[in-house]
Amino acid sequence: MKNYVIGLDYGSDSVRAVLIDTENGQELASDVCHYKRWSNKEYCNASINQFRQHPLDHIEGLESTIKAVVTASKVAPSQIKSICIDTTGSSPIPVTADGTPLALTKGFEHNPNAMMVLWKDHTAINEANEINELAANWGGIDFTKYEGGIYSSEWFWAKVLHVTREDEAVKKATHTWMEHCDYMTYMLIDDKDLKSFKRSRCAAGHKAMWHEDWNGLPPVEFLEKLDPYLAQLRGDLYDATYTSDVVAGTLNQEWATKLGLTTDTIIAVGTFDAHSGAVGAKIDENTLVRVMGTSTCDILVSTKEIIGSKCVKGICGQVDGSVIPGYIGLEAGQSAFGDVLAWFKETLAWPLDNLVYTSNVLSAEQKAQLKIEVESNFIKTLTEQAQAIPLSESIPTALDWVNGRRTPDANQGLKSAISNISLGTKAPHLFKALINSICFGSKKIVDRFEEEGVRIDSVIGIGGVARKSPFIMQTLANVLNKPIKVAASDQAPALGAAIYAAVAAGIYPNVIEASKKMGSDFESEYFPQADQIEAYQELMDSYSDLAQFIESITK
Repeated sequence: MKNYVIGLDYGSDSVRAVLIDTENGQELASDVCHYKRWSNKEYCNASINQFRQHPLDHIEGLESTIKAVVTASKVAPSQIKSICIDTTGSSPIPVTADGTPLALTKGFEHNPNAMMVLWKDHTAINEANEINELAANWGGIDFTKYEGGIYSSEWFWAKVLHVTREDEAVKKATHTWMEHCDYMTYMLIDDKDLKSFKRSRCAAGHKAMWHEDWNGLPPVEFLEKLDPYLAQLRGDLYDATYTSDVVAGTLNQEWATKLGLTTDTIIAVGTFDAHSGAVGAKIDENTLVRVMGTSTCDILVSTKEIIGSKCVKGICGQVDGSVIPGYIGLEAGQSAFGDVLAWFKETLAWPLDNLVYTSNVLSAEQKAQLKIEVESNFIKTLTEQAQAIPLSESIPTALDWVNGRRTPDANQGLKSAISNISLGTKAPHLFKALINSICFGSKKIVDRFEEEGVRIDSVIGIGGVARKSPFIMQTLANVLNKPIKVAASDQAPALGAAIYAAVAAGIYPNVIEASKKMGSDFESEYFPQADQIEAYQELMDSYSDLAQFIESITK
């Protein structure tokens, strides 16, 4: 009898489920559900970098997608052995003592502070600065040292501190906080003891300063210097953490009935999307896996013998087992990648949205047809014209910091800038400059790893940008001066989650063996073009000069 597993992948805009044959990694069924409240921009305020999501978007999405793949596959429920969930992070959720998300309780249904604080929410910049100041000067261990030495406003403690300072009602009603990947896993399992629940090693190590060197989370003595609330909260969090090849529990009766599965279905410990994506793409030593979407997460694995006690500066953490148990997982990334181009598209589209599509000259049918035509050709035409601009022509220099800088050296207070604009600068020139900027930001990350002694021989790209934009991928290969393979799977993070699920179910002995059998093939490869490398290096120098200047004047 064949065995099957489900990988569930939560992205920024939607959740997707895949049902996978464990024998060969074949995808039998997949389904995607977009978050309806998020699509309406509810609970968000981009002007202050506030991005919150209602837990119902995620709960409804889980039920919809898993039911869809179970039905479409026609696989017997008894053959679906396990589920693993990956999510964005750090995306913490306040929950009550009985494990209910606060937003699902009376009086908090529409309070943004009771929602999940999405990874890209940067309202906690001041709190992150406080954490960094204290970690460097309190006289004890620097608890940020395994997280690149700089704590980010994108991460757990800063977000919790900001929300609870801003909203006393949320603070009083909240029993504990859970990362998104932990809550969704907890919701499905039978055992509802919050204290013994198996929290994600990946989430805790990369975002909450958890490390074996100090026996878990930072101690009360450190946290109370930040805020007495954090010291109190620590007792309602966790001590041990677990890798995603471990069983978190079995599916409870309520969700077994809803999903059409059995209570024998194993639920694996949750994880983050980039880390499971790296597993889905068959990550190996000295290979950088770039998960390229609205932002990027860059993942490497290394042996303990190579990394030893060395702390890689300015990255998003190094955690034993966060990607592959037995290896040190290293994470970096850009706060905006596809979002840079989405911002530019939205800016250019302002006249269309506010003048053309609201015009009385056109009929409703004409407006609808025009909108479809523009949408299908917008980025395509910009790309074609930008690609045709020779590197010898004057091209503006842009920074990719439209949502701050994640790595190297997190600074979410930084803003983007564009220089070298002239009367000859047109939209395709700016588009090319922005594509260059996201590639140059990527190069800064690679340079930092290599400066710190972490070798990178090749790069694997996964995600929508990697598969849909040969122009960006070729530019990236030229800028990095390294070959880049593109994973063929549309759903590499979900596939990676399925691989973890197969190991948790005992179908494979370890993640490496499971990844070899179930991981994605590669559909294309980009090689550096020798005649382009020098020209891109000159443009990279301009990027570095502009970055240094902007950082020097940023308060």
